[in-house]
Amino acid sequence: MQWYGYVLRKEDNDWVKKCMEYEVEGSRPRGRPKGTWREVVQKDCQAHNLNREDAMDRGRWKKLIKDWMIRMVGG
Repeated sequence: MQWYGYVLRKEDNDWVKKCMEYEVEGSRPRGRPKGTWREVVQKDCQAHNLNREDAMDRGRWKKLIKDWMIRMVGG
């Protein structure tokens, strides 16, 4: 999640940000589809009420992620 915030704050023309937003063409094989990293991040953000605006403020994002991690491990 920390890396996600880092990438969101990058310039729109940065290659890392472009890779994160890249859509792979083609179909997936039969069976249960594997979840993508982006889908997992979106689910986590929804579950913990995190949004892109939060990520744009580095200090706020770090605190939110730290608090979230503490709750996850039960500390």
